[in-house]
Amino acid sequence: RLEGWDGCSGYHYSDSIIYGFSHTHLSGTGVSDYGDLLLMPSQGEIYFDNGYKSNSTKSYRSAFRKETERATPGFYQVTLDKHDIDVELVAGKRVGFHKYNFSKAGEAHVMLDLAHRDEVLNDTLIFLEDGKVEGKRISKAWATEQHFYFSMQFSKPYKRLELDSTSKKAAFVFEVEEDENIGVKVGISAVSIEGARNNLEIELSDFAKLKTNAEEAWTKALSKIEIESDDKDKKTIFYSALYHTMIAPNLFSDADGKYRGMDLQVHESEHEVYTVFSLWDTFRATHPLYTIIEQDKTKDFLNTFMKQYDDGGILPIWELSANYTGCMIGYHGVSVLADAHAKGIQGIDWNKALTAMKHSANQTHLGLEAYRTKGFMEVQDEPESVSKVLEYAYDDWCIAQLAKNLSDTSTYQEFIQRAQYYKNMFN
Repeated sequence: RLEGWDGCSGYHYSDSIIYGFSHTHLSGTGVSDYGDLLLMPSQGEIYFDNGYKSNSTKSYRSAFRKETERATPGFYQVTLDKHDIDVELVAGKRVGFHKYNFSKAGEAHVMLDLAHRDEVLNDTLIFLEDGKVEGKRISKAWATEQHFYFSMQFSKPYKRLELDSTSKKAAFVFEVEEDENIGVKVGISAVSIEGARNNLEIELSDFAKLKTNAEEAWTKALSKIEIESDDKDKKTIFYSALYHTMIAPNLFSDADGKYRGMDLQVHESEHEVYTVFSLWDTFRATHPLYTIIEQDKTKDFLNTFMKQYDDGGILPIWELSANYTGCMIGYHGVSVLADAHAKGIQGIDWNKALTAMKHSANQTHLGLEAYRTKGFMEVQDEPESVSKVLEYAYDDWCIAQLAKNLSDTSTYQEFIQRAQYYKNMFN
């Protein structure tokens, strides 16, 4: 689904209809976004309607049965009932690989839907020789200007192309034998078409190798904590939860180090840059876990914070695809930074980090002006006034702790005093 709280990722276990397979997803959020570059295999007559609004059978959507689904980290398989097409998908770091098995001989087609989900602000489709397609999609949703670029390669040239430019959709038509597989390799980038093409070339591999790479990467990640129990259900719950902690943040920079900054311009980085920092959700437990089991990534996360401060002028609150959403409360990037310093994470300019933390604390939005000037927030100052004061006071305490550890006495005194403001909420 595309709508509703439980449709935010584009997939929910209760779903019975598939509209296609896209390349970017959020998980666990209360606001929807992503779902970029939808592909959908089909046979028979070509319909450009996805059937979502019309509920029409004359569409490219398909029902599916749960018993045909199979999923492991980095891999998904399902059978589309409409034309008995078996689909397998595998993910690389910056690439996706689709494999479609057509059980019936004859004409088959793959629909490309560039308008799927969000409002499209700007788009391009480029059709090259030998079954290669490239393009861009700049869209507006929760992230008000999300840049997405792609380079994709079919395993064999299509015999003809049908376009519906008004709906931003294209159908690539193939002649297939019975039980023939058609593969689609897709490289993605937030920087440029060239970046997507380069990512595809660097990470290009066969389907089995990509699947093995995904399995090995996830086995290594999930083996960082080992538990002992004879209760299989407890193990399943534990490792499912550990898996969920690793779905985000997402790798955002290209293989050549280029990335799109929070000024929406292209920059270069010597370390990997990440996105999807839902910090109100993650500062309490997830990021403290990372300081134990993902110390190298934590360093990259924190240096990403500093690049977001350099490029966008502020530490993230809820950053999404180089967009500052300002969602949820507090400025919990400061908590993540202070915790990492306390845990001994190296490779960060901590004095610069303290400057950025103070900058976040001295804004005027989201009730901060009232909080700073009065020492509390009245209900008419800002919605969620009590929660915001409690979280601001905690973040100010975090700033004070880092200042103390860096021997910045004046900053410590200022923020340890602000950290007491929660007491002003008691009558």
